[in-house]
Parts: sequence; structure tokens; C-alpha cells
Amino acid sequence: MADQIKNAQGKVVQDRNFDKLVDKFEKKVYDTVKGEWRLKLLKEDLETLRSQSQMSIWDAGCGFAQISQWFAQVGHDVTLCDLSHQMLIRARENFARQNLTGRFIEGAAQEVAETLESFDLVLFHAVLEWLAEPKQTLKAVADKVSPAGYFSLLFYNRNSVVIRNTLKGGWRLPYLMNDEYLGKGKKLTPPNPQIPEEVCSWLEEWGFEIQVHTGIRVFHDYMTPEVIEQSSIDELLDLEYRYCREPTYRNMARYIHILAKRRTS
Repeated sequence: MADQIKNAQGKVVQDRNFDKLVDKFEKKVYDTVKGEWRLKLLKEDLETLRSQSQMSIWDAGCGFAQISQWFAQVGHDVTLCDLSHQMLIRARENFARQNLTGRFIEGAAQEVAETLESFDLVLFHAVLEWLAEPKQTLKAVADKVSPAGYFSLLFYNRNSVVIRNTLKGGWRLPYLMNDEYLGKGKKLTPPNPQIPEEVCSWLEEWGFEIQVHTGIRVFHDYMTPEVIEQSSIDELLDLEYRYCREPTYRNMARYIHILAKRRTS
């Protein structure tokens, strides 16, 4: 079990375990156009690394391990971990289905990190926003990137939460002023979305150079179901693609993907 932490109100908080929500998570996140779009942009950002000679890769908080499978398919050496026992079972099954091999470890990323050597590439996708201590855990995971290695970080964007709740208006507005609008961690609403500008500054402080900065779903998640129904999904995705890496728009997106390289000096 991950350490339990008390927040400013004295309430015990801890890293989120998805054991009881695996099926819902799969249906709501991956079996959707939104999930497909996320995977598309991640793969595009990481394609150059995938085409390199064999790399050692740690997927910290692997979930269903789609990206790890994609790397393993071309011969990369993959280590995977997850706090959720059920998620790890699903990841093992997905690897076995494709006759792929990987090293699977059950446990919280920050605890598993203590037992591992460094890696050429560390993946940390959609985990940061579910952590009791996001910055501390991020540092522990990032420390496992070898010199000149790469860190692929995907996280839920706090800027997007503010914008979306403002557009909904009503009773939410006073809560926005007091920073009380964040999800409580129930179901699939992350309790700790992060501010992209802050995360980028942490990585730079820790010796990384940001090479790719992509916003995932810049517009889609602000549109009502009625507006989406009236729109061409292909045209919408073309528009998303046009703006997803533009500085003015990318930090408005629901998710942010950062690919950073550790400096050697």
C-alpha cells in the first residue's frame, strides 16, 4: 500500500487505486473517440523513440499498457508497474494476447522506483492527477530517467478544469474563486489536476529539456453533446490537430503530454 497522507484539512488522502473501476475505466476512457485521439497523439509524440534501437522502458502506472505494448511490439525491453492489482492483470492479459514479454510489478510507482535502476525512457501517463503527493512522486519517478534519457508525462490539466467549470457557470463560480472546484477523486474525476506551467518548471529544475508539448482535446471537452452531435467529428479532429501544439491553445487542453530529455550536464 502507498503511504497515507493528510491534507491541509487533516483528512487522510492516498494514491488512487482503480481495482473497483477497471471495467468502467476501460469503457469511459479507452472505448471512445476521446481515448482513440489520446493514443493517436501519444504515439505520434513517441514515434521517433519507438523507431530507435532497443531501449529500456519503465511504464510507471501502466493501466492497460497500450503504449507499453506498442513499444514491446518492436522489441523494446519493458518494465511495468501499477498500484491496481486488477489493472496489472489486464495489462498482463493484453501482453499475453500478443505474445509479448514484459516485467510486471505490483505497487505504487514511488515505492517501486526505490527497487529499480534507471531507464532510457520512463512513461508516466494519467497518474499524476491521482496522487496524494503529486510533485514528490513525480520527482521519484523522474529520477529513474538515465542521463540523456527521456521522460514521457501525460497529466490532467488544471487549467482545463477551471475553464470547463466557468463555462458551466451557476453555483460553480464561487467555488472557482476559492479553489474548491476540484474533483473529490470519486469515480473518474481526478482530485489533483496539475498546472502545465508549474509541471514544466519542475522538469526544467530537475535537469530536463522539454522537446514536445502537446495538448490533448483542446476543444472537444468544452463542447456540449448537442454541439458535438451537430458537428463533423473528422472536421473537429482536424481542428484539434491544427492547434494541439500551438502555445496559445495547448495549455487549455484536457490533458497535457510532455516529452522531456534529461540533460547530461
